[in-house]
Amino acid sequence: MSQEGYDHTAVEKRWQEAWDDASVYRTPDEVDDPTYVLGMYPYPSGKLHMGHVRNYTITDAYARYRRMRGDDVLHPMGWDAFGLPAENAAKERDTNPRDWTFDCIDTMKGQMKSMGFGYDWDREVTTCTPEYYQWNQWLFRRFHEAGLVERRDAEVNWCPSCETVLADEQVEGDDELCWRCDTPVETRDLDQWFLEITEYADELIDAIDELEGWPDSVRQMQRNWIGRQHGTTLDFHIDGHGPVQAFTTRVDTIHGATFFALAPDHPISEELAAEDDAVHEFVHHEADPEGDEPNGVATGLTATNPATGEEIPVFVADFVLSDVGTGALMAVPGHDDRDHAFAEKMGVDIEPVIAPEPDDWDGETLPEAPDVSEAAFTDDGVVINSGEYSGLDSETARERLTEDIESAEATTQYRLRDWGISRQRYWGTPIPVVHCDDCGSVLVPEADLPVELPEFINTTGNPLDAAEEWKQTTCPECGGPATRETDTMDTFVDSSWYFLRYVSPGNEAVPFDLDRANDWMPVDQYVGGIEHAVMHLLYSRFVTKVLADEEGLDHREPFTNLLAQGMVQLEGEKMSKSKGNTVSPQRIVEEYGADTARLFMMQAAQPERDFDWSEEGVKSTHRFLARLTDLVEAYAAGETGTAPADAGRDEIDDYVAGEVDAAVAIAGAEYDDLTFNVALREAQDLVGTLRSYRDHADPNPETYERGLDAAVRLLAPVVPHLAEELWATLDRDGFVVEADWPTATADRETVERRRRLVENTREDVRDIVDVAGIEDPERIDVVVAPDWKYDALSIAIDSDADNLISELMGEPHIRERGDDAASYGQDLQANREALQETLSGDDEYEALRAASWLIEREFDAPVSVERAADADESVVRKAEPGRPAIDIVE
Repeated sequence: MSQEGYDHTAVEKRWQEAWDDASVYRTPDEVDDPTYVLGMYPYPSGKLHMGHVRNYTITDAYARYRRMRGDDVLHPMGWDAFGLPAENAAKERDTNPRDWTFDCIDTMKGQMKSMGFGYDWDREVTTCTPEYYQWNQWLFRRFHEAGLVERRDAEVNWCPSCETVLADEQVEGDDELCWRCDTPVETRDLDQWFLEITEYADELIDAIDELEGWPDSVRQMQRNWIGRQHGTTLDFHIDGHGPVQAFTTRVDTIHGATFFALAPDHPISEELAAEDDAVHEFVHHEADPEGDEPNGVATGLTATNPATGEEIPVFVADFVLSDVGTGALMAVPGHDDRDHAFAEKMGVDIEPVIAPEPDDWDGETLPEAPDVSEAAFTDDGVVINSGEYSGLDSETARERLTEDIESAEATTQYRLRDWGISRQRYWGTPIPVVHCDDCGSVLVPEADLPVELPEFINTTGNPLDAAEEWKQTTCPECGGPATRETDTMDTFVDSSWYFLRYVSPGNEAVPFDLDRANDWMPVDQYVGGIEHAVMHLLYSRFVTKVLADEEGLDHREPFTNLLAQGMVQLEGEKMSKSKGNTVSPQRIVEEYGADTARLFMMQAAQPERDFDWSEEGVKSTHRFLARLTDLVEAYAAGETGTAPADAGRDEIDDYVAGEVDAAVAIAGAEYDDLTFNVALREAQDLVGTLRSYRDHADPNPETYERGLDAAVRLLAPVVPHLAEELWATLDRDGFVVEADWPTATADRETVERRRRLVENTREDVRDIVDVAGIEDPERIDVVVAPDWKYDALSIAIDSDADNLISELMGEPHIRERGDDAASYGQDLQANREALQETLSGDDEYEALRAASWLIEREFDAPVSVERAADADESVVRKAEPGRPAIDIVE
């Protein structure tokens, strides 16, 4: 052992080797009680960072906990190994992406093993290997056969630095920068391959409500990204440009439309920009869709309102987006906040056409118009100032106007667009298509998969375009000359189904064994960053639904429960290499041990919260583990817990036994909920209680050993190496990772009531001593309430009678208490909303007797705990359930 408590390097190495030798983390294919725990697999960038360590400690701790609960746990790991960074790194170092990637994987895998993560490495997947990406190609064929693949010319986001297409989600910020390199993104027209995710838009959004184990924030982000809106499309005729289609969800307000607005990149806007300097300046230099205030420019054109025939001015406005609706809208400033702000700025009329429906509305008299001069009225209501439609409620008016306006049509629109998977780069899955002059685009036959990547050519642009020998091929249909598709797949294709590959990673016939997938899926607990909410998570849901339809997968959602872990920060800022504020996990492991790093991060905050890295916190955590080691080793050496086995148990022993039960009951429930910080606080408090027990008394061996055993097992999911060492020190059989979770003799509700009683009593003693100025108490008497008060409390909690006192007095044994019963009944009546169940009188008596030593030690005075029947009546009157009477003798 080291001076700090234990030699973490030796301990961790010893148990990692022991686990490997015994294959304790290997998961059989056929199991009885499957639990699938998964962390989002990493991109192999070279070294783990603290975000990785936190993410994977969360899943590892939960997987270990579920194993101790008796589950058969699948906890795999793999590598999101394709992507542009590896290609760029290879170019810079004059190597190839494959070598660079596998060097990074070797480094990161070694670091993961040093952290003690309990993965089944036999199931490891690496997406850049042909053994994996052939199934991406297989999936492409299946999607194509299902009519869910299309190649078409499209305007795309283009990063000139990365020389590749970006998905909308990969364009970030007000300045529209590439998510990888922060280069301003351009738009280009290119032939692209799309997976038609929009075919599943309705199911994707409708099923969000069923994802009860997902954070509300993630579910809302997906709703917003899909962006389904039910409304009406209709034509406004713009002079000189013909009919322009607009989309609105509030056609009931059409009589209040006082201007028409076009997106800056609407075709009419671009046409006007070519001939009008003011429009040109706005479109190309001033428009700011992300700005705090809407802005725009008048065009001098007018549009005809199809409901009124009135001419209204046309503006180009930056709050109108081309990818939302139709890129053109009727603006009703009286009933839309954004339109209202724009109208005020531009001096456009604001007219109310919807009024709040009065509570006593007779359905005939039109309600008074709302004041919309300062703010829009945005709710549904009663239509006013709208001719024959006045007096209708908003919903009815929407139906009638959609029927009556000639160009109007009920429409559902989505923000979601099809998933463009084409990327102009080398390091990705080759799209299994050849292009033939006679046959067009032809799928590579399944028997010819995988289409493997050629040797890397370090060139500008897409290296596959320069791989002439690879690119030139023959057409599978006619046998004539053809060229291979040189685009590779978006790496989100890899991650959209990798969780299925883990169930049968060595299968050479199919991407996943269907029976095994149906047994293991969906993933029970998934952990990863919230930044994947509208890319990886949405695509995974889409692919899972397609596989359910096309391949017979039983489950239509991939992940039952999702935890989006918070960031590890340093002095309030996200750690990053560019800021120079990173902390090396390897240094922490070498200096303090993996268990210290794991425990510090898991106890610092709830998993979904950000928290600040603290070197002092790490040191404090290491000292705690040293104290725990000292407790166990001293006991094993016979230095503590030496009372004779037949000596029986006293109050202190009973108290400690109760605290063991409390820690086990509460920690187990918190592990279930992944609130590890609360579970660990229980385990650490238990260790503190055991130290006090050792220092204050000669511990009962049975009670003390049970406490040490429980503490080790409660900590084992988070500090597995030291837990194994201490488990062996306690002379337990087998590995602690395979041990059963400890059991409590009382449930959580009971132990929390007991704790609340003890703490409230101690606090009451402190208050009396302080208020009375008692410096040296001679004796402290604690008196439990009489039984009739417990009965009265129970009646009050269950009662819904208006007159509680009358109901209480209906009980003879309460009524006979006379004025005492009436007074207590009045207290219960006054506090009915705050009443709580307590322990029974007997249980309160036993709990307070067991805890009396704590009060004695704090106040250096003897403490007696008495039942009401044995105490002075004047003291008993003050006692209530959960708040015993306290009499302090000076």
